[in-house]
Amino acid sequence: MFVCHGNICRSPMAEFVMKDLVKKAGREDEFYIESAATSTEEIGNEVYPPAKRKLAEHGIGCKGKTARQMTRGDYDRFDLLIGMDSWNFRNMNRICGGDPEEKIHLLMDYTDEPRDVADPWYTGNFEATWRDVLEGCQRLLELLK
Repeated sequence: MFVCHGNICRSPMAEFVMKDLVKKAGREDEFYIESAATSTEEIGNEVYPPAKRKLAEHGIGCKGKTARQMTRGDYDRFDLLIGMDSWNFRNMNRICGGDPEEKIHLLMDYTDEPRDVADPWYTGNFEATWRDVLEGCQRLLELLK
């Protein structure tokens, strides 16, 4: 599960990029992929239009996705809970009541340059977010062989 603050930009981009990579690798049977928010601010809202457009530029759709909040139960449902930034990481730990099984990670920690995924909500730079998400998801998929 990919997690960001509102579940309308970064985490749904990661969800659908990862689904696309998994499908292209012929590994769909190995994964169950979702995304969620740490906040309640955008619950029920669709993916933010500029994020949708950036995915569509690369032939990736996200039709039907609406924001939902992460729950404590997600900790048991998913093998990995992957946040987009350090603020998400703290909130994910709070929601889950800790991380005894070490399931909570940051996406860019799987890359050679650990950092937060660029947040387009504040910068408007969806290309930078696309590059971060793609790199993080590609590296994660390589590690999950």
